[in-house]
Amino acid sequence: MKTIHLGVFEVAGPQVGGTLSWPHPRSSSARFHDLEHWVHIAKVLDRGGFDFLFFADGYGYPSVNGDLPETAARGGINFPSLDPAVLIPALARETTGLGFVVTSSTGLDHPVQTARRFASLDHFTGGRVGWNIVTGASQNTIAELFGHTTMQAHDARYDQADEYLDLALRLWQDSWDDDAVRADAAAGVYAEREKLHRVEFSGEHFRSSGYFTVDPSPQRVPVLFQAGTSGRGRVYAARNAECVFVQGTTVAQTAANVADIRAQAAAQGRDPESIRIMVGLTVTVRPTHAEAEELRAEFDAMQTDETVATLYAGNTGIDLLALDPSRDLTQLLDRDDRGPVGQMGQSNIDRFLPKDGRPAPTVREILDDLKGKGTRGFQVWGDPVEVADQLEHLMDEVDLDGFLIEPIFDPADLEDVAELLVPELRRRGRMPAEPVAAATLRERLIGSEAYFRPRARAAESVQPVS
Repeated sequence: MKTIHLGVFEVAGPQVGGTLSWPHPRSSSARFHDLEHWVHIAKVLDRGGFDFLFFADGYGYPSVNGDLPETAARGGINFPSLDPAVLIPALARETTGLGFVVTSSTGLDHPVQTARRFASLDHFTGGRVGWNIVTGASQNTIAELFGHTTMQAHDARYDQADEYLDLALRLWQDSWDDDAVRADAAAGVYAEREKLHRVEFSGEHFRSSGYFTVDPSPQRVPVLFQAGTSGRGRVYAARNAECVFVQGTTVAQTAANVADIRAQAAAQGRDPESIRIMVGLTVTVRPTHAEAEELRAEFDAMQTDETVATLYAGNTGIDLLALDPSRDLTQLLDRDDRGPVGQMGQSNIDRFLPKDGRPAPTVREILDDLKGKGTRGFQVWGDPVEVADQLEHLMDEVDLDGFLIEPIFDPADLEDVAELLVPELRRRGRMPAEPVAAATLRERLIGSEAYFRPRARAAESVQPVS
């Protein structure tokens, strides 16, 4: 029986998941500018035995016909947002075991910058940090914000991301010997020069020659997360990720994606069971089923077609409200100029295309399916026993290792999970009776201190800088 790992999916913005919830009296997420809001959440999770707090992040925003829609601004739909990475040292100071995962794209900063940032965070948290690797989001708005003339194609972004991580690994793993730091005040020696090594890297996308300035952090390599269930995304996850966040659609489709990731990892010589695979989960748990159902109904009543369309356009480049509601997404193939379609949010397009001989849903059906769901994964509600039953079913049917809780009403939903659901999961032996005493996030999640890849793996297919 697998242990259930729990993380929490957050954004430093008004609400999670691209749905509308912040105006509800149960929610205080409009206080996302307030450090105390996040300190409270972190303490709730730390006491409740959660493994980590996960921050999605990016510079983009919803765009319809090339501009910010009024719906996004009025409803706070994936807009505005702050940089969550700057929160992490403060939250680490207020907690003892909770890990922190933050998203950073491989399409903007140079790998040296990213390696330095995460090594610093690993020091400041005492080894409790993870990097959620993404190749980008809302790429059309990103291209405009950063002055790029074109938006890089979907699969090409993953090719670049492979090389990006290879260089970051060289910096983390090869620059300093384990015993290079002496910090000997009496001898006046901080580091032994002969144990520092110059990194030479020349690839198709990135070049670097020099010394990495951050000495080895507790984990050396942050725990590597990856989110994405497109075909190319699963290949990347199988090669690189220690923890994979998959999108929950149907039980059968999600199980197929999980099996594919594990099979591809095994084909590359990895232990497929060492990869922690988690799915997003919206939980409404209350002392009684009736209370949970009532609360869920209040949330559902807040959702509109406009909210759904705004979110979907920001993720995929497709304005659902501009399409024929009686037809499926293949109507986009009739267009001569499809713009960003197919180069953004590919998994959120693929899930609604025809497959296995089955008809695809119509645009009207897509709107109905996504209403109240947004980018959220599976959704469950009920009393603690009912919800625990559903979590166990998903764990076993999909071959999961845990869930990223995506709160509707923040932080009240998280308090309910910690106070009502976690004790039930502990009673069943699905979570430890006491919070895990682990030195680092990797030890807590994977059970090992060592990053899985041999050092030489990060250097293959590159040549020294001439």
